[in-house]
Amino acid sequence: MKWSEIAIHTTNEAVEPISNILHEAGASGVVIEDPLELVKERRDEFGEIYQLDPNDYPEEGVIIKAYLPVTSFLGETVEGIKEAINNLILYDIDLGLNSVTISEVNEEEWATAWKKYYHPVKISEKFTIVPTWEEYEPHSDEIIIELDPGMAFGTGTHPTTVMCIQALEKTVQPGDTVVDVGTGSGVLSIAAAKLNAKSVLALDLDEIAVKSAKLNAKLNKVHEVVTVRQGNLLDGIQDSADVIVANILAEVIVRFTNDAAKIVKPGGYFITSGIIQQKKQEVKESLLAAGFIIEETLSMEDWIAFIAKKQ
Repeated sequence: MKWSEIAIHTTNEAVEPISNILHEAGASGVVIEDPLELVKERRDEFGEIYQLDPNDYPEEGVIIKAYLPVTSFLGETVEGIKEAINNLILYDIDLGLNSVTISEVNEEEWATAWKKYYHPVKISEKFTIVPTWEEYEPHSDEIIIELDPGMAFGTGTHPTTVMCIQALEKTVQPGDTVVDVGTGSGVLSIAAAKLNAKSVLALDLDEIAVKSAKLNAKLNKVHEVVTVRQGNLLDGIQDSADVIVANILAEVIVRFTNDAAKIVKPGGYFITSGIIQQKKQEVKESLLAAGFIIEETLSMEDWIAFIAKKQ
């Protein structure tokens, strides 16, 4: 399939309304190329590698890109987008250059263009996540997780994932049994296996996630330790575990905290992440009510993670 890339050179002020116009025109997402990203201050606690190419950004203003399928109605769609953008002037929105360019993109190019933004990232004292298409020479004490996230499950560098891996470093001991609830790409299960866990059970309700996690476990040569299974939370799990890790929504965590308390061994850990600030207290109270003590609270950007220990 052929895709058409529509690029609008405008201002920061116009990003939100123009993005909305593009969504209403049928674009499933937008790319925002803002030169302010080149000078933005970022946390660099563990030496994260941010490789942004100035050539990918305009010298001034902002470029918003969206992708639309090439159809017989494309011309009308583009004209409608231009008209809607021009009408923003009526609301005193500065459109800047307001230049619109159209180019054709092959689906294969569009599907892999994001890879240029994904590079090796050191996310903790021990772990570095490396995309499969990058060559990387690890240091002697560095643990590498190779990941091919595809288009569905992210790069493993989201704050919620990073905090989970940092928590696993602090809790998983050689020979431990670990359960990873909502495994996604399988990155947390792989991390646990590389910390010398004896066995890791990776669970996810999504069939695509199960396939992705199995492939990534094989890629990292931990598939004999990591068992990936389709399942809903901890339903049907009977065996006890030294560590349970769950990087999912706070509302979901609260639903199975009591089940986790039954499965975690005394002195074991329940690591929870994916928690927004507004839900912090709710999850904390749920953990305490289930008999856990909060050993450590991690925070990164607007996200919270708990390391809870079973008494």
